[in-house]
Amino acid sequence: MSGHSKWATIKRKKAATDQKRGSLFTKLVKEITIAAKMGGGDPAGNPRLRLAIDTARDNSMPMDNIQRAIKKGTGELEGVIWDEITYEGYGPAGIALIIETATDNRNRTVADLRHIMSRNNGSLGESGSVSWMFQRKGSLDVLKSLVSEEQLMEILLDAGLEDLNDESDDYYNITTDMKELEPAKKALDAAGIVYENAKIDLVPENYIELEAEDAQKVIKLIDALENNDDVQSVYSNMELSESAMNSLNE
Repeated sequence: MSGHSKWATIKRKKAATDQKRGSLFTKLVKEITIAAKMGGGDPAGNPRLRLAIDTARDNSMPMDNIQRAIKKGTGELEGVIWDEITYEGYGPAGIALIIETATDNRNRTVADLRHIMSRNNGSLGESGSVSWMFQRKGSLDVLKSLVSEEQLMEILLDAGLEDLNDESDDYYNITTDMKELEPAKKALDAAGIVYENAKIDLVPENYIELEAEDAQKVIKLIDALENNDDVQSVYSNMELSESAMNSLNE
């Protein structure tokens, strides 16, 4: 899992860049709107909406923006109707990719994705071609400076903890069953432990370790996909070798 942890560190840095670009707010508004449309506008009875709101607030989105997005989802305000479509495919070195989108024009989205993939040594696959390799899991990060590994395990042991990865320099990454993310958050809140990046992730069952050259190609492809306005999330089974991580940090 070490290479995966290193890739998670890079993704965390990329997320900060995305926020500076303003693209993160667009993605969060879409997620809130879709969650409200599918499960109603009350976060108490809609776990997906509650998580989307928490993520938006963690990223300093004004409450007015959040409320407008909810009302667009419930139909109280006019808004774009978003379709959720998941695409699957392969990147350089045979890396599996899952691309989650929210779009108002399916034809535009699939054409854009094909173009991005073809320009970056990737290709779209059939539905089900790689999704069998992934499972949905809860995920969140805790700064190592806040708590010891032993204390963290004790807090989360009865709250759905499946894995605690400590190989990042600054963070513990906590993995739970998808349905246990909320209990894990509540357990940390009760213990006064601040967490970050609480989300539902698609986690691969196995990873492919890449050296620097191939890793850079995959990261370039993922960047291009994530920069597309219709793309919400991109998941891969890439793992970084030690030399690849060192090269990317130079």
